[in-house]
Amino acid sequence: MPERLPQTYVYGAPLFLEKDMSSNEEARFSLFSRKKSQKTDVPELKIPVHLAVIMDGNGRWAKKRMLPRSAGHRAGADNLKNLCKNCGHYGIKYVTVYAFSTENWSRPESEVHTLMELFVEYFDRYDPELEQEGIRVRFTGDIASLPENIQAVCKRAEEGSKHRTRMTLIVAFNYGGRREIVQAAQKLAQQVKEGKLQAEDITEDLFAQNLYLPDVPDPDLIIRPSGEERTSNFLVWEGAYSELWFSDVLWPDFGMKELTQALEAYTKRDRRFGGLTKEK
Repeated sequence: MPERLPQTYVYGAPLFLEKDMSSNEEARFSLFSRKKSQKTDVPELKIPVHLAVIMDGNGRWAKKRMLPRSAGHRAGADNLKNLCKNCGHYGIKYVTVYAFSTENWSRPESEVHTLMELFVEYFDRYDPELEQEGIRVRFTGDIASLPENIQAVCKRAEEGSKHRTRMTLIVAFNYGGRREIVQAAQKLAQQVKEGKLQAEDITEDLFAQNLYLPDVPDPDLIIRPSGEERTSNFLVWEGAYSELWFSDVLWPDFGMKELTQALEAYTKRDRRFGGLTKEK
């Protein structure tokens, strides 16, 4: 496994400033920019290297407004752009979002169809903005079991964004934590069967190397809006030591205020990973 990255980034570190070529125009701040604060009391927040979000509550958001569920899913998809903007503001390097689970196939066929169409539409519409902001796109999940047109979108988005370095957006699509673990076990079992590996040589590190994205650091913080307080088969292995933060706000309404609250709560957490704090 890759060496664990330091878990603390201080809010207030320099972010990205883009200036147009013309000297007659004002400096242009991108989604990832913010003006330097003139205050000296900017609070220091621990910023997670990897933030994961369960985007939940789209249907209830639509129902409250007497709109079809598809309208809630569209509003939720649009809010993903805001999440990227807000995470860029804080300098978060990895953002994983739970977009479609392996269990979501049990929903009505019309709703699944809408979600698939939204998936394609989102990347067709927003990829130029993702390009401009330097956001690399990756996918985690059982991608090989998806329809061919969805697989093609995944491949195109990943191949076309490999060079981007400001942030990595990881979309969990057709993802299930238990399925990921089972498929990793199957890979190792096949190697044992072929005589390439001894069962006693299987370690946690080796197992982790057979997960979907072994090069990505484990999530430091997992956020779930909508009032539900469970992780619903999301990043079961990777989230073993993640901090959890829940909010009653429905996903389409989740904004900078809620993200900041989550980071403030995360800053107060004592992450011991099974050990003791220094004072103890």
